[in-house]
Formats: sequence, C-alpha cells, structure tokens
Amino acid sequence: MAVEVWTTLFVGLSFLLYIYIGWRSRVKDSSGFFVAGKGVPPIANGAATAADWMSAASFISMAGLISFLGYDGSIYLMGWTGGYVLLALLLAPYLRKFGKYTVPDFVGDRYYSNVARLVAVVAAIFVSLTYVAGQMRGVGIVFSRFLQVPIETGVIIGMVIVGFFAILGGMKGITWTQVAQYCVLIIAYLIPAIAISLLLTNNPIPQLAFTFSDIADKLNQVQVDLGFAEYTQPFANKSMLDVLFITIALMVGTAGLPHVIVRFYTVPNVRAARFSAGWALLFIAILYTTAPALSMFARYNLIDSLHNQTIEEVRQLDWASKWENTGLLTFEDKNNDGRFQLTPDKETNEIEIDRDIIVLSTPEVAKLAPWVIALVAAGGLAAALSTASGLLLVISSSFAHDVYYRLVNPEASETQRVFIGRVMVGFGLVIAGFFGINPPGFVGQVVAFAFGLAAASFFPVIILGIFDKRTNKEGAIAGMATGLTFTAFYIIGVKFGGMPPWFFGVSAEGIGTLGMIINLIVTLIVSRLTPPPPPEIQEMVEELRIPEADLPSGEAAGEF
Repeated sequence: MAVEVWTTLFVGLSFLLYIYIGWRSRVKDSSGFFVAGKGVPPIANGAATAADWMSAASFISMAGLISFLGYDGSIYLMGWTGGYVLLALLLAPYLRKFGKYTVPDFVGDRYYSNVARLVAVVAAIFVSLTYVAGQMRGVGIVFSRFLQVPIETGVIIGMVIVGFFAILGGMKGITWTQVAQYCVLIIAYLIPAIAISLLLTNNPIPQLAFTFSDIADKLNQVQVDLGFAEYTQPFANKSMLDVLFITIALMVGTAGLPHVIVRFYTVPNVRAARFSAGWALLFIAILYTTAPALSMFARYNLIDSLHNQTIEEVRQLDWASKWENTGLLTFEDKNNDGRFQLTPDKETNEIEIDRDIIVLSTPEVAKLAPWVIALVAAGGLAAALSTASGLLLVISSSFAHDVYYRLVNPEASETQRVFIGRVMVGFGLVIAGFFGINPPGFVGQVVAFAFGLAAASFFPVIILGIFDKRTNKEGAIAGMATGLTFTAFYIIGVKFGGMPPWFFGVSAEGIGTLGMIINLIVTLIVSRLTPPPPPEIQEMVEELRIPEADLPSGEAAGEF
C-alpha cells in the first residue's frame, strides 16, 4: 500500500483510540476535570507526563534543530532533560505537599494576594498559548505532507480531535489519552531510528552506533567538503554565552512549565508523585538518548540524497516532490548547471530545508517501508496532540479555577466550574489554531520562546516561595511582571521587530535566563524593602520543607 493509505489507516486508528478513551473517561465533577480525581497510578502518570512533556518540539523539531546546529544543538538535550530533573527533584515534591493544582493557585495562596494570582494567570496563559502554537504547527505539518491537505486543514482537524477528549474528559480523559499517545510516539520514534542505524552502521542500537561507529567522522568530512564546519565542532553556530543562556533558559523554563507541574497532582499522594517522576524520566530518556543519533543519521542521508543531484534525479524522488509541495522543502538552480547544491552560503545555496521536516522525512529518505513512514506520522501527531491537550487544560484551569472560582464566584457549583473550564478549552483551541496556521517560527523555536517566558516569570517565585519565607507578595508581583515584560519585549523585538540581539548577542531563545535573573533580583530586593509576609505564611513555608508521612488522597489543602 502507498504511504498515504498507511498514514490514513494509522492516524485514523490512533484517533479512534483517543476518541474512545476520551469518551470512556468523561467526567462531571471538577476534581476529575482538573486533576483526574487524583487516582492515576504512578507508572501511567509517568507515561502521561512523558507524553505531555515530549511535545512536537521533542518529536518533530528537536532532531531537526540538532541536525542543523550539530554540537550546539545539544542545548535542547541538556536544557530540557536537565530541567525535568530539576522540576522532579527540587520543586514537584514541595508543590505536591502544598496541595495546589495550578501554579497561579500556588502563587495566590503562598503570596496571599489575588493580584499575584492574576499576574500568574496572565503568565500561565501567555506561556501556554505560545507553547501550544508550536504543537498546532506540528499537527499541520504532518497532515500537510502525509495526507496531502493544506496545513490550515490539518490544524483544524487536530483542533477537533484535541477538543473532543479535552472538553469531554478534562484531565482524566487527557491523562489516559496521553498514556496511549506515549506508546504510539515512542514506538514511532524508535523503529525508524533502529532501522536506519542498522543500515548505516550495522549496529541496531542507535545510541551505540552514534558513539562507537565512524558515522560522525564521515559526516564531519562531508560537512568540511561542502564548506560547513565539522558537525561535532563546538560553538560553530552559536557563541558560548548564547549556548549557556539557552541551556539555562530551557532548564529553568521546564521547571516552571504549568502543564507539567499539574501532572504531579493527578496521583494519590506524594510518594506516588515521586515514583511517577522517576518513571517519566525513564520514558523521556528513551527518546532523548536516541535523538542525537537520529539527527546525525538524518543529516548524512539528506546530504547524500540531495547534494549535487540533477534536477531530474531530485524530481524523481517521490518524497522530495511531495515535501516540495508543502513549501517546507524548496529547490532553486541559481547557477543553471542542472544540479542542486547545498552550501553554507545563502547566495549560492540551492536547497532550503525546513527544520521541522527532518524527523518526518528521514524514513522516506532512507527508503524504509511505507508503514514505517506512516507510523512516524502517527507518532508526530501523538506528540503534538498530547502536549496541546495538557496546555489547553492549563488555560482552562487558569480561568475556571484561578479566576472564576477563586475570584469571581467562590460559591460556584461543580457543574458551573466544569462548564467554564470546557468553554475555556474551546476558546484556547481557537487561539492555538490561529497561531498554528500563522506560526512565529519553527516548532522548536516557538517552544523555546515559551520556555524562556516560563523561566522569566514562574521559576523565581516558585523557588523563593518554597525556600525563602521572607519573600512577600510585593516582591513576587514586581518580579513576575518585570521578568515577563522584559523577556517578552526582547523576544518580540528581536524576532519580529527587527531589533538586534543587543545583550552580548544572546538570542531570543536564551534571553529568558536574563529575564529570570532580573525577576529573582527584583523579587528579593522588593521583598526586603517591604513588610515581611504574615507569621502564618512564614510558618507554612517552614512546614512545607519538613518531611512528613504522605497524606491520603483528599487531605491536602486546596481540595477541589
């Protein structure tokens, strides 16, 4: 069967599975809608957390960015995995013990201020909408290539599917759907990686082939012959300072991501939260240790398939012509010699490859079986949809729980709160769909912006809220507002306003580190210049860090 037939089959079956799970997991109460009733087993929550965290950026875009950046692309591996460890070990246990289900809820109660809560809500929505835009772009890319529909149509189809199980089942439906999506995406990632590793190195284990074969030496030589820097040369594409800033921004941004933090409230107790964090790290590591190898294999195969090939030879490549139809792969014979050249010079380069197509096109380039190519498409959709659903619930809970229930109508019934939550999921979907159709950058870039915004807004107030009892509401509000405003201004100015990266050449992807430092300094200074928190708040912070027996489900503060 053709690739499109296999894709339709795999995508259709996986979508039916997600819809079925969403229907079986439908809920009516707010606890089920926002935290899955706190009854998810640790291993299942680990898989759901991994799927929630490994977005389209991890599945679709990360390997593409590493392929183009080489050594410097390790910033995404170090930043994202290191950030999850930071979150799991340093923040999650304390937040779970505190008993709040959203970051704005924690900020509002810890800093005894509805203004602080509202600032956190704005930050959570800003971060989530930026992040979800990247997921919807990923959905559109997959549909555009493998089902031969416009990107806009693909985004709309993805919106309908996510909306179904997110609106109907809330966090319960999202969680069990994400378990299934993790299984789909990890199988889809590993099978082509293993097959290509075997073809190129005779070693079926990508991690070992990447380390012990001569594929890196071969690619380095090819790169040099074409005028590029060696693939493994450090800081060939980014300065050392920029690499450091991006890595830190991704790391602390991960630790402040609201849609990942909420996953630690879907398990029965603190002990289960720790176990689910360990399972999630294992599930994440399977993909993240494979990605560098797949990136190298993909770049080697792409250069071998496209460089110095005649126009006729390239047009005969079915995968190349179909990706060209999407506009994500373009050719231009600038010197009219009848061949396409891949060079580092923009003036002479005749092949333009969108970073987001690397993983999706690699099985085709390697001439793997059509069903493997289709499986990768289904995996990319699973990765994008799983994270999109988690982010939409953050947007929903920020309005329904942190604004409507906490501030507007504290007497709201279960039915009213769930209804508002579902309405806000739909509202978030519409905005996400718009930015998916009109994206501000590559999937990985867009997601990096979200991590920078999370780093500059949430991380300092969370870490100080746990470990510094002197930090008060005035400091938290000033720090969040300053960090978020500065980072958003820099990102928008550099990426869309023509502003040069004036801070020592640090890119928009890395400026969140400076925003985080500004937030931290402002929070500490303002807190010391204003009255300390009330005694009961300081006592609560002290108790938060004291180990104690796990509370049974339902006894933590802030119960829905």
